[in-house]
Amino acid sequence: MGNSYEDECRRALAEEQAKSLAETDDWKNVERERVHHDWDVLYREITTLLGGDPMPGDQQVQELVGRHFDIVCRFYIPSRQAYVGMSLFYAEDEAMRTFHDSYHPGLVEFMGAAIRVFAEQGSGFAPAQGS
Repeated sequence: MGNSYEDECRRALAEEQAKSLAETDDWKNVERERVHHDWDVLYREITTLLGGDPMPGDQQVQELVGRHFDIVCRFYIPSRQAYVGMSLFYAEDEAMRTFHDSYHPGLVEFMGAAIRVFAEQGSGFAPAQGS
């Protein structure tokens, strides 16, 4: 997955989020406190696994990433590319990296790898825009 794929993922994330924000009046339909609570619980569960040196494709990891995807879907159902784009955003945006790595140094990289596996193998994604 080279740079052009990553650029496609970044574009998909930006386009799909902008469309969703416009259609939902800035995600007014989302219970943000609940979402943040659920992500907090999830990230704490993931970090407990990191001490055991899990692989991003391990079944237990993928089940947790599936829960992450389900939380994302409260906002909108992303395409595979947009979901991978989200992991790139976590890594490239300083505030998002700091937030995620506050749970565990390396959480961003681990989640990025696990999200890529999930996107390659998972179902339930929206079709990529322009497809």
